[in-house]
Amino acid sequence: MDAAAANRFLPGDAYEAAESAPGRAQLLFALINYKDNDLGDYLEVGITLFVRPAGSTDAADDGTFIVHLPVDQAFTCEAGCTIWGFPKTVQDISADDAPAGDSVTWTLTMDGQLVLRITVPRGGNDEMPDMAIHTYTYKDGVPHRTAFSQGGTGSQVRLDGDGVQLELGDHPIAKELAGLGLATGSPATMTTWTEHMHGTFGPADPL
Repeated sequence: MDAAAANRFLPGDAYEAAESAPGRAQLLFALINYKDNDLGDYLEVGITLFVRPAGSTDAADDGTFIVHLPVDQAFTCEAGCTIWGFPKTVQDISADDAPAGDSVTWTLTMDGQLVLRITVPRGGNDEMPDMAIHTYTYKDGVPHRTAFSQGGTGSQVRLDGDGVQLELGDHPIAKELAGLGLATGSPATMTTWTEHMHGTFGPADPL
């Protein structure tokens, strides 16, 4: 996606899009079904950009920034906002397995309007080694960085976008995504799946 559009999508001025190629940035949808978690078992949809602190030229500073983080339970919403500054809100989310078990369709509805519906391929036999990264937030208006790691089993990475189907609705967030160049039927550059993911989050440290 266009890096200038990504920067307009970012709130505040503490971060800027990390360019994956000159003038280009990456947007990802993180679709997570938490089964065993300190914050409960819940569904989560993360609308995320790769960023770095504004003005940084060090690729080691690159991390994620979640612009919207709907969840379907109140406790994780409050905890995530309070502890790390994640922009969680409680919304209507469903994750429906295909009869053959080879894909999952996620539907996010807010204020009675469809935001997005996305089908992703499921399955894989690879192991994803633990990977350390960091994520950025605004906590009480102050920029923070949180270190986290994730890994898992039953993983696959696909670079062809096959099996991904995106539908955008009429909610204002859907219109924001359309402003980034997305549309119903937009192809995916890459998809990943991890059947059994694990991860840990550290404390949120002010920049």
